[in-house]
Amino acid sequence: MNSGPREKPSYSALSKAERERDQASAMREYQAERVNIQARTAKLREQRLAKEAAERNAAAAAAPAPKPARRRKSVKS
Repeated sequence: MNSGPREKPSYSALSKAERERDQASAMREYQAERVNIQARTAKLREQRLAKEAAERNAAAAAAPAPKPARRRKSVKS
């Protein structure tokens, strides 16, 4: 069979492989950052909703009782 020396990969093939590795690495970093952002957003949303609910409950508890309606005085002519 062929027992000659192996061909070295060309410079363009090496740089293409390096670009593909870089691209895959960048995509993994982007996706990981996206997951982190979504987790932080969900946590902040949960905190905001809890705060708003607490504020509504506090406002309802602190709301003054409605005053009874005043009776109109009848005017006699």
